[in-house]
Amino acid sequence: MQRNGGAEPVTGLVLAGGRGSRMGGIDKGLADVGGRPMVAHVLERLAPQVDRMVINANRHRDDYAGFGHPVVADAQAEYPGPLAGFSAGLAAATTPWVVTVPCDSPLLPADLVERLRDVQRASAADIVSAHDGERLQPVFTLLRTDLHPDLEAFLASGQRKIDRWFAGHRAVTADFSDNKMAFENVNRPEDRLRMARQLTRSDPDSQD
Repeated sequence: MQRNGGAEPVTGLVLAGGRGSRMGGIDKGLADVGGRPMVAHVLERLAPQVDRMVINANRHRDDYAGFGHPVVADAQAEYPGPLAGFSAGLAAATTPWVVTVPCDSPLLPADLVERLRDVQRASAADIVSAHDGERLQPVFTLLRTDLHPDLEAFLASGQRKIDRWFAGHRAVTADFSDNKMAFENVNRPEDRLRMARQLTRSDPDSQD
């Protein structure tokens, strides 16, 4: 079922393959935020925007599989970074487009995919990333699935930087300066309580 107004279908890729170094090495996606694993909030926000979902995880894969979506690990060892997660998701995708989001940003925009797609259609770009008005948010990105072989070659050459890979393609940005808070993430243990409060405030069904 297409959920993009008849546009080409999109796979949502949740990136949960990092080390969680600033969180003491815990698996950030499974960290409790407001009584639920953080990744559950992310999946809930993204699901209505895409046609199918995939989770990129390198640890606790059975736990992630319990959310009902395919789980794929990085092909490269030693946590090489988000581009390895991009590559794993592109390899697993069966749709022409993939949209990536991190597991630690449960406030992600409810219209993320729609706005990224609008910019892509207007620009004919291969890659569209969110920009919050102050900085690029490269892990919130819409990209063509058929870029996978090129990304594999880039990673095989030992390169890891997202901006350098983006620079080799038609890459543009989508303006989300009106919703900068949506890109806030959980980097430290003390951020979890702050995020839980923000989620409560953003929930129209919550009671004060």
